[in-house]
Amino acid sequence: MESISIGLLGLGTVGSGVVQIIEKHQDKLMHQVGCPVVVKRVLVKDADKERAVKVDRNLLTLNPEDILNDADIDVVIEVMGGIEETRNHLKKALDNGKHVVTANKDLMAVYGPELLAAATQNGCDLFYEASVAGGIPILRGLVDGLASDRITKMMGIVNGTTNFILTKMSKNGSAYEEVLKEAQELGYAESDPTADVEGLDAARKMAILSTLGFSMNIDLDDVKVKGITDITEEDLQYGKQLGYTMKLIGIAHREGEKVEVSVQPTLLSESHPLASVQDEYNAVYVYGEAVGETMFYGPGAGSLPTATAVVSDLVGVMKNMRLGVNGKSAVAPQYDKKLKGADEIYSKYFLRLHVKDEVGTFANITSIFSEHHVSFEKILQLPLKEKGLAEIVLVTHQASLKDYEDILVSLRDLPAVQTIKSSYRVEGSARV
Repeated sequence: MESISIGLLGLGTVGSGVVQIIEKHQDKLMHQVGCPVVVKRVLVKDADKERAVKVDRNLLTLNPEDILNDADIDVVIEVMGGIEETRNHLKKALDNGKHVVTANKDLMAVYGPELLAAATQNGCDLFYEASVAGGIPILRGLVDGLASDRITKMMGIVNGTTNFILTKMSKNGSAYEEVLKEAQELGYAESDPTADVEGLDAARKMAILSTLGFSMNIDLDDVKVKGITDITEEDLQYGKQLGYTMKLIGIAHREGEKVEVSVQPTLLSESHPLASVQDEYNAVYVYGEAVGETMFYGPGAGSLPTATAVVSDLVGVMKNMRLGVNGKSAVAPQYDKKLKGADEIYSKYFLRLHVKDEVGTFANITSIFSEHHVSFEKILQLPLKEKGLAEIVLVTHQASLKDYEDILVSLRDLPAVQTIKSSYRVEGSARV
């Protein structure tokens, strides 16, 4: 091949990084695939906009058809974002025999199976390493590095924005709104941070990870989601006192034929490797039956880290082109989807209550837990400034989600309980 031509959909933060890496690493790319890599056309919204990377204006186009219908373009790289319109673009690219590399986790979480099927039908590659955890090669690690193993559990910090916010809240004792504003000023959070702070971004990534790791079609609707907006400084301080660190954790757990997938604020034992992951960094902890425990760690976002994953996928496409094996890498899920019920999901729980400070209150509370055969691992009881009230902080031993939810219902109905201030999942053992 004389050269490989690229059509780039989008020239924002990641798109600029892709162009930069292709230009600066051209010698390495040529060494890897034996020919030059050329960016032939770039789709943009505004051809006159100033950008972080210089691109010949003659390469810019406002019309996606200039890329999708160009017979000379071998690979379409999608870094424009969006779902419905982008899905149509990539479907057309695949139908026109073009290989596709995308960094779009929203798209892959919703339409991944459909697009992968289209790629296979058209003998094309569709790679999407950059859609999860930026520059960390977690998808390739699951599909290739751990291909011979059976994955039983994945726990991950897969959203840099929320990890930055929780790190700052924990270190500085700052309020959520204050740290969110700082994250927005530094560019770690969008002006509308809803997808990040409410857990939707992480949920999309966990759907992708679960589908690959468990070889089972996990949809976004299968992921139970809770964000970080209700976390208070008091929650973090009590967690520290008990030996925990708060993180927004994606959990995917398989036992037998059934799985659970969730994203929620979780108190991690300070001894857990994920507890030390700070600021905007991401990490995914993977448990395999044969390999045991492994962790993938690195920058979860940013122009060059994410672009590195995109261009690595591009190299994979080009190697397949040389070998003549494009369109053969996608493997259909091996197992039918079977989700755990609430009575099959077990965890420890952190619970903070404001109660009436009177005789018999604690006995009434413990009796509710006893009825559901749930015991306590750790208990704190503290007086409140408000007269006649006390605060109870406890961590349970393992309990089913169903029992715990039933306990919460009973506690809300108990006259002695003024309010349930907070409740979180716990991973690991509390400090004795």
